[in-house]
Amino acid sequence: MRFALFFLAEYANMIVVSSVVTTLFLGGWLPPFPNTRMLHFLYYIPSWMWFFFKSFAFLYLFIWIRATLPRYRYDQLMRLGWKVLIPLAIANLVITGVVKLLLM
Repeated sequence: MRFALFFLAEYANMIVVSSVVTTLFLGGWLPPFPNTRMLHFLYYIPSWMWFFFKSFAFLYLFIWIRATLPRYRYDQLMRLGWKVLIPLAIANLVITGVVKLLLM
């Protein structure tokens, strides 16, 4: 039973994330391509349908990418973090500091 609730919570989280992404980045309830005369029929579709369509399109993309990409083991993630991401972050800080110092 706990395993089922875990999956339910995981998919509920994906629905919430796709709704937030739709609201913040995809225009929420607004139809795509505003102010176009050729696509005037899009304005007859209710706004809640646009929101659900965009949310479920992003949810489909989310699930598809999640199922396609391989899962990393814990040791692979630690190696990636310590050997790749932290040196990149330090290099980014140094380069940003040098550019800021030279241009200001």
